[in-house]
Amino acid sequence: MTHRTTPHSTLQAVLFDMDGTLVDTERLWWEAVEQVADGLGRRLTGADQPEVLGRPVEYTAGWLGGVTGAGAEEIAAELHREFADRVRTGIVPRPGALRLLGELAREGVPTALVTASPRAVADTVLAALGAGHFAVSVTADDTEDTKPAPDPYLAACRALGVEPAACVAVEDTETGVTSAEAAGCAVLAVPSLAPIAPAAGRTVLASLEEVTPARLRAMIAPRELRVMSWNLWYGGTKVDDHREKQLKVIAETGADVVGLQETYGNSARELAEALGWHHHRAGENLGVISRYPITARLGDPDVGFYGGTGARIRVDGGQEGGQEVDVWSVHLDYTPYGPYEARFDGVPAAGLVAHEAGRLEQMRSILRQIAESATDAGPVVLVGDFNVPSHLDWPDVAWPVTKAAEDAGLRDSYREVHPDAVRDPGHTWSPVHSVHEDGSGRPEPQDRIDFVLHNGRGLQVIDSRTVVTGTPRPWPDVAGNDWPSDHAAVITTFTLR
Repeated sequence: MTHRTTPHSTLQAVLFDMDGTLVDTERLWWEAVEQVADGLGRRLTGADQPEVLGRPVEYTAGWLGGVTGAGAEEIAAELHREFADRVRTGIVPRPGALRLLGELAREGVPTALVTASPRAVADTVLAALGAGHFAVSVTADDTEDTKPAPDPYLAACRALGVEPAACVAVEDTETGVTSAEAAGCAVLAVPSLAPIAPAAGRTVLASLEEVTPARLRAMIAPRELRVMSWNLWYGGTKVDDHREKQLKVIAETGADVVGLQETYGNSARELAEALGWHHHRAGENLGVISRYPITARLGDPDVGFYGGTGARIRVDGGQEGGQEVDVWSVHLDYTPYGPYEARFDGVPAAGLVAHEAGRLEQMRSILRQIAESATDAGPVVLVGDFNVPSHLDWPDVAWPVTKAAEDAGLRDSYREVHPDAVRDPGHTWSPVHSVHEDGSGRPEPQDRIDFVLHNGRGLQVIDSRTVVTGTPRPWPDVAGNDWPSDHAAVITTFTLR
């Protein structure tokens, strides 16, 4: 298999939060606030964490003053004293912190300390960790607004002379994550006290012990989108435990978006719910499921058994201004089937092309819908079971359905990666049919009739392959197969530019 790769972006710097991320001070801060709050007659609970964790002293002092009636300045002074006392005697590096700082230093990756704590506290921690680990430190005293505003991370990037998008920020609280993401950094969240949910563009790990410089570099590589086309074959019902097997395939391939055909009603919804994904269903046969949010549903929701449907996917997880991709799933009529006519009946090329009129009109209708719904310069991916070979695979037959898609600006991702159709045929029909079903014993024509096409706008193909798991037994002894379909799937990995 040929793989195409693109250069990854360079990791320009790693920006570390301090409290709870590099040193176990988040708990010390919580204990200091608890002590002061108790003295004011207020007992803290878990519901108070958003007002305390990741917050500067002045913010928490103002909040505590508001709920107790005490003066904020006096509270802030007491919080400073209580926290400083604990820091001087209780600094403990988080597991993996010193090792990671050392590895980054050896590999020449600049680091910065970005904290909502005041300078006096930060300097105490820097002395304990080794100030030489950090090229820059930004504290609550150094910017007009501190976390959750983006100012501290932007200030650190300016001081280092780096781009936020080429940096990874390492944080332990929602407040810090909000600050870093607002600045445009990739974020590695290592929660200390309160959980942090995963999100697009954000990695959540349990400990810095799991982190290496290579893993941080991978976080700012070009974003990948893995799109799969899969005919489920009567919803998968020909195979025992089909739903579990379908879920296993999707999980193991790492697909992000799957265009489905032969869903037979509820397959899209049931698969999406089991995966915790989003879904779009159209008619009784078509669907799109996606780990990313679906922001629009395209085409006729009541499309018949054959036709096409689309979903607009927001790849960044739903934030405003994120990158959107239109993904269409298509199923074209299966009769007449050109490879049978060619191989069994001897129909010449001109006749084969003439007999594609019905499927060609179906494709042209779908292409018109795609053009009408597409945004300016927006990426489009069209996947599906076309029930016809490609003009790129048969040198003597100009199959018009795939040619019409090409003329509309859609590229065949599989043939971009595997241009030699003889060496890499990419057959998708059929992993379970080796002999024709009519009982004649004739070999079943094997062909590539399932596709992942794209318009190239903001998309670059880095890999494309067909997928079949296990060694499927031939029809009709298919109930125990690991592979729950009569088609191979096609999966293409894109980078998003």
